Amino acid sequence: MKTLNDFDFLGKTVLLRSDLNSDVVNGRVLLSMRIKESVKTIKELKKKGAKVIILAHQGRKGKDDYVSLEQHVKYLCKYTKVKFVKDIIGDRAREEIGKMKNGEAILLENVRFLEEEFKPGKNDLVKFFMGIVDIYVNDAFSVCHRRQTSIVSFPKYFPSCMGRILEREVNALKKIQVKNCLYILGGAKPEENIILLGKNKVLACGLFGQLCLISKGKNLGAQNDYLKSELYLAKKLRKRLKNVTLPKDFAVLKDAKRYELDLSEFPSKYEIFDIGEKTIALFENEIKKAKAIYMKGPAGFCAEKKFCKGTFAILRAIAKSSAFSLIGGGHLSDAMEASKISRQGFSHISLSGGALLRFIAGERLPGLDALR
Repeated sequence: MKTLNDFDFLGKTVLLRSDLNSDVVNGRVLLSMRIKESVKTIKELKKKGAKVIILAHQGRKGKDDYVSLEQHVKYLCKYTKVKFVKDIIGDRAREEIGKMKNGEAILLENVRFLEEEFKPGKNDLVKFFMGIVDIYVNDAFSVCHRRQTSIVSFPKYFPSCMGRILEREVNALKKIQVKNCLYILGGAKPEENIILLGKNKVLACGLFGQLCLISKGKNLGAQNDYLKSELYLAKKLRKRLKNVTLPKDFAVLKDAKRYELDLSEFPSKYEIFDIGEKTIALFENEIKKAKAIYMKGPAGFCAEKKFCKGTFAILRAIAKSSAFSLIGGGHLSDAMEASKISRQGFSHISLSGGALLRFIAGERLPGLDALR
């Protein structure tokens, strides 16, 4: 696959697919490592004299984090000047692109606001940029497992290459062989974790761990209601938990404070936000015995400090271990920065969750295939 080194960008209009997807709390986007890291490729393209059109997404339709990219630009501008255009393939976008000068960058609106993003092919999203764009750059490894227009369609119609984040991820993954590995699977996207069940030992946390318990018949009370849109996964999980270690306790939000409940105290009227101390101790013991570790996603709701305890403890245990360690997911990378744990304690840190997980599971990634 080609890299930024293979093109002369001076005076060229570049369509850059970045990954700016970040945590959102009460409608406010939080500054993430994904945003900080994305700046590197944006700055390099600007420095090389390109006109940079940035496409990115935020959240998923129907979720609370499905918001505009307008807040993201404020963070980007802390590091390099980028103009936000509240349009994607309309007249305003065309006008702003037409006014661009060499070395300038604009960020278009959330690409997932367009239905065309989910119907790859020569659709209106692709046609809009034909005759405008000279080069397509994919710098969004974390969505390379998605068959979406901005990932798989543009390379068919434009000269294409990897951005620096994607290049770094690909080079690192070439060196990774994860066999007899301990999987620590958490995060807010439980369905993604299922493909790794049955392969190696698993420590289940986050929403995934809660769903595993529900699949075994445990009533968590208020948390069952919170997870109602995910309960269909319980049937898929039921027969696949042979090598899965489940949480023994949880931290809930009670009177605006962290409060821990043993599993035997459920069902509870309080929602779950983290694993508890018994589970932390159990997981730490397993980590000590592991020769290789892959952690995907936080153990709790790390956007709030009081619910970072489980995630921080697991990360510290991994950093102290002598095991080969692979850390995946933008939210987990953000948690690592908040914990102030040295990154030197980990073998490789990826900003990707789902794409990395599928790579480890041996699946091909459509986004990489498209670039090839």
